[in-house]
Amino acid sequence: MSLLIVGSTGTLGRQVARRALDEGHEVRCLVRSFKKAAFLKEWGAQLVSGDLCDPQSLPPALEGVTAIIDAATARPTDSLSIKQVDWQGKVALIQAAKAAGIERYIFFSILDAEKYPDVPLMDIKRCTELFLAESGLKYTILRPCGFMQGLIGQYAVPILEKQAIWVTTQTTAVAYMDTQDVAKFAVRALSVPETEKGTFPVVGTRAWGADEIINLCERLSGKEAKVTRLPLGLLRTTRQIARFFQWGWNLADRLSFAEVLASDKPLTASMEEVYTVFGLDPQETTTLEAYLQDYFSRILKKLKELDYEQAKTKKKSKKRALRF
Repeated sequence: MSLLIVGSTGTLGRQVARRALDEGHEVRCLVRSFKKAAFLKEWGAQLVSGDLCDPQSLPPALEGVTAIIDAATARPTDSLSIKQVDWQGKVALIQAAKAAGIERYIFFSILDAEKYPDVPLMDIKRCTELFLAESGLKYTILRPCGFMQGLIGQYAVPILEKQAIWVTTQTTAVAYMDTQDVAKFAVRALSVPETEKGTFPVVGTRAWGADEIINLCERLSGKEAKVTRLPLGLLRTTRQIARFFQWGWNLADRLSFAEVLASDKPLTASMEEVYTVFGLDPQETTTLEAYLQDYFSRILKKLKELDYEQAKTKKKSKKRALRF
């Protein structure tokens, strides 16, 4: 199958591309910068120039394509807004896909998006779900809620570097999933007719709260965390201030997730039926314990090797000094 992957340089998109290539699909990646996407070409993907916010660039990129996996989303540091990328851009892509006769469209939304209309990204994701469902395309909507990869910078690195971990006073437990596992569902959906015109949660084995993750990182690293707790009111105030500046709009929209944290409702869902429909083995899904264990094992081993090399270098330098 010939695939166009949108958002292929992102944390999730690159794993989707890797999985699709490993399974023998012909992979084409829509990119704005060939330089930033060079690693995808090295993997075996074809790079095509295009931009969701430039509708005229989409039809040429879709020539000869049979399916789309859409993992794109605006980033907090982007110059473009969430509305421009995640709504206007996606509408343009869906319309172009319909005109090109695309056979399958896989879209990543967010779990429980319909429950938070005041959170811009979640509301836009829900509107895109509805637009896609009415498009006439054979779609599959996947709804993750958090990626394990994001926990490294949020928890693991600060602990190792003895920096503060910032958490809110109220936290919602989240069923994080490894992006490699999320990618399995996206690629598998292409070959499972039962997933057509269906919406499925794609979440981890259990929901984890911030304190649980911190305790796990402390145990695996052997180091104590420095935790700074922020009141939700402060995040709300920061969001309102950021809205005054155009450069802060994406940041403000992301800070609106404070309302999700304030809900105290775990972001998780039952996956039993989902695994059955997709024909995947739940035992092969990475747990958060295993993911962080692997990370800390590799990092701590590397740190020990560096300490050994530094000690060895110092010892040699000392011997040279004694000779003179």
